[in-house]
Amino acid sequence: MNEMSPGVACSPVTLELISSAYRVLVLALAVLAQIYLFVRFREAIRSARLSRRAASWAVGAAGLAIVTLFSLSGVALARPTAWLDPPPALQAVLFYLPSLWSVGSLTCALILLTCRCAGELGRRAARLWRGITGRVPYAPVDTGRRRFVKAGVGALAAAPFVLSGYGAAYAGRAYEVEELSVPFGLPLRVVQLTDIHAGLTMTRREMRRYADEVIALEPDLFVLTGDYVTNTSAFLPDCLEEMARVRARYGTFAVPGNHDHWYVRNAELDTLFRQGGIPLLRNANRVIRTAQGPFAVAGIDDLNAGRPDLRAALQGLGPAVPTILLSHRPEVFPEAAARGVALTLAGHYHGGQIKLTLPGRQISVAHMRTPYPEGLFRIGESRLYVSRGIGTSLTPVRLNARPEITLLNLS
Repeated sequence: MNEMSPGVACSPVTLELISSAYRVLVLALAVLAQIYLFVRFREAIRSARLSRRAASWAVGAAGLAIVTLFSLSGVALARPTAWLDPPPALQAVLFYLPSLWSVGSLTCALILLTCRCAGELGRRAARLWRGITGRVPYAPVDTGRRRFVKAGVGALAAAPFVLSGYGAAYAGRAYEVEELSVPFGLPLRVVQLTDIHAGLTMTRREMRRYADEVIALEPDLFVLTGDYVTNTSAFLPDCLEEMARVRARYGTFAVPGNHDHWYVRNAELDTLFRQGGIPLLRNANRVIRTAQGPFAVAGIDDLNAGRPDLRAALQGLGPAVPTILLSHRPEVFPEAAARGVALTLAGHYHGGQIKLTLPGRQISVAHMRTPYPEGLFRIGESRLYVSRGIGTSLTPVRLNARPEITLLNLS
């Protein structure tokens, strides 16, 4: 468990600025990566033993492939596509392949650039040595070694695409049930799903699989913490129909996420949740009576895209009623802890989605953006759990951050 000191939650304006800067940075890096890879492909083609005409055709084909893959990826991200049940083959060609290119090309470009810079530094060091000593070291050309180095660089450059394919084909679908025990004041079996991101790569078939797993866990309480869609409301009815199949002892409760605000009108969101029989808690709470005593489920609107009001969410709840606060983003935790909320459940960051683990350190964009990227945190007697969620955003790839169904045994 991560022990945290009480702090001040980020304001919605700050979160919006961070998110906007992040999106601009990612887009700029992605575009630069495409340009750099094209330049390297052109160099490799022109250095090959091809006729001028064949080389021109090859350069044109490489440029067309890069533009096509990158454009398809951009369209899938930016343009709402209400294709509810795409055939797997077309899904792979039109959505997965371009997305994998976008992720792999960034890392591939970085590897190639690093290798080139390292080679240039080596050559400059050799020239400096010659200038200082006046000696020219004799090093016969080793063509075998040169081929080995080129093969090694090629393998390194291809590795991001292999890993991206693995992350989409297996790691993004091989979910795990993350089970943990948390003191609360009442015995409850709570299951949390978050960041479903229903869309082209989270179809109804996938959502049904997750709903079946939740049903098998037999929760007392089922909670949903936002981002039900990716970029269009067309997938929301299917998502809610699958989630509504879960019949928890004390019911199902939900809060909206930023994607739900961006791509679904508030009135439509409220109507669909009401039709699905799932209470959507926007700055509101419900008190539930049990044989062991009452507890409350409170929900706050998204801290960035919504109109969050923690005071309203906790209105009427005394300190004697243990409370579970649902929030899409976890940054509300310090204020929730200051108000005596026993347990806060959140998501949003996907556990980093693509994450590198080093000794004593996790590295991802999410881990750099927030002190609460994933896992269990504590301030005093208050606890926060941040789930990795089950869906993906920007790319259908997860690496070292498996999808998660969270099972909390409260006591």
